[in-house]
Amino acid sequence: MAPKWRELADKLADQIRGGDYAPGQRLPHIRDLVDAGEGSKSTVHAAYKALEAEGLVTSSRGHGTVVRQQVPLKRLGIARYDKAKWRDGDEVAFIADRVASGRAFRRNEQTQSVSLVEAPPEAAAAHGLPAGAQVYARARLVKEGDQPTHSLTSYYRPEHVEGTRLVDPTPGPAGRGGGFRVLYDAGYEIDHMKEQVFARTPTADEVKLLQLPPGEPVVELHRTTYTADGTVVEFAIGVHAASRFAWEYDFKVPDSAQGGEGRE
Repeated sequence: MAPKWRELADKLADQIRGGDYAPGQRLPHIRDLVDAGEGSKSTVHAAYKALEAEGLVTSSRGHGTVVRQQVPLKRLGIARYDKAKWRDGDEVAFIADRVASGRAFRRNEQTQSVSLVEAPPEAAAAHGLPAGAQVYARARLVKEGDQPTHSLTSYYRPEHVEGTRLVDPTPGPAGRGGGFRVLYDAGYEIDHMKEQVFARTPTADEVKLLQLPPGEPVVELHRTTYTADGTVVEFAIGVHAASRFAWEYDFKVPDSAQGGEGRE
């Protein structure tokens, strides 16, 4: 026979999956369930911890236990970088993901800090800079409503971005069209990219920043952005809450036997 807390956790899980509790809705206070005869305080607490471990809810001080969004954002692949979106319009990458997912967005859901720092080893290598070289780090935190979805830090050579909106820490994209439009206007039109993606265990700081439930991994993205002549104009590191995105890529399959190999 299952323990009382397991029975309660299964009952609440069925209610969540059945739509009795909507994403973002707070579950009853522990005391309310105790008063309703669902079990002792320790029983309800154990049930809530089980739901959190199963990824159905998140718990935090001041917010209580809240049902998680179960439909992840569609994170577009190459389509999110379509030049028509940012060069001719105002659909920067994180907004393109929201539009594709049918989700609302606000520009100020992206906040950022900008500082001149010593290039981390990966950024220095990507830009072909010596150890200790100075780069601009533009660190963004993107949220959907009150919930963080990912962080993204871009590293730029000072000579490429000095005096542009990319060194302005005002919340939101760097003006109409965002960072790629800023580079385009400065004469650095992006031509191709290399992305590396891998999953790992989050650091304690990432757990706090992204408000991750226990046991949730993160997906780390390394993006190197080039102009047509091979100049690296951005190296970025993104850290994404694994359950909050569904990654999607749609591309033409290369055939090197027909004359030409795809870029790596």
